[in-house]
Amino acid sequence: MSSPQVHPEGEILPPPHPSAPAEAYSPEQARRRREFSVWDPRSAPGTYLLLAINIAVYLWMIAHRVDPNNPTEQDLIRYGANDTLLVLHGQWYRLLTATFVHVGFIHIATNMWCLWNLGILGEPLIGPYGMVAVYMITGIAGNLLSMATNVAHALAYHDPSSLFQVGAGASGAVFGIAGILIVLLSNRRLPFPWAELKRLRSSVIKFAVINLVIGLSTNVINVGINIDNSAHIGGFLSGLALGVPLSPRMTAGRDRYLNRQKITFAAACLLLALIGYGIANLL
Repeated sequence: MSSPQVHPEGEILPPPHPSAPAEAYSPEQARRRREFSVWDPRSAPGTYLLLAINIAVYLWMIAHRVDPNNPTEQDLIRYGANDTLLVLHGQWYRLLTATFVHVGFIHIATNMWCLWNLGILGEPLIGPYGMVAVYMITGIAGNLLSMATNVAHALAYHDPSSLFQVGAGASGAVFGIAGILIVLLSNRRLPFPWAELKRLRSSVIKFAVINLVIGLSTNVINVGINIDNSAHIGGFLSGLALGVPLSPRMTAGRDRYLNRQKITFAAACLLLALIGYGIANLL
């Protein structure tokens, strides 16, 4: 059996920090934005909860003598990184836990900075529970596409080595948040100046495009960094898909919007489960 290859999702460049639009979600969210600085966790509790979990996992690994800058494959797997073969043998939880595991300080620092920037912008549009749900769903979707790519490679080239790649990082979920924001910020019925919405959307699009191009370029130019482009693309596309059914309900009232969120997220979870089942039956 060949040894696993560390396949982190790669460091991503942070987006410019735009001012978040005024409240589009609920009076409570509006109150938090008025009363608290963006540096105060109470201003965006969903985003700060995700940051806290990621940082806590990283510190927990260090506390157990994992190298803070160069963890081994075994260390990453021990703390929940994605491994296609292990997932196919029943450890499906890794599709989620891998989004909270990082390959060193630079990896987590860049991912958390991007998550914070996009979270501060996006949480007023989808709410704290929506932010957590989008992070998890798109992170899982990215890891599912990565797993599907590994399985397809193994079958097409009769090369089982791709099944041993180890993937970790939040960047698939970060791309997912970027994807849903691009769709939601395209809603002209939001009570904000269209020019401002276009400016915010443009900054998110530039962030996504630049980082996707950087990731894909590593397939051509060897820069010594293994970037899981499948996870990035899977997260981004799933974020776009989640935004489509939500956008029409953003201005239909809070209750209708929340109900649409629940239906959308539940349907996404069911679809991901079916896709996972399909992948598992390919081998």
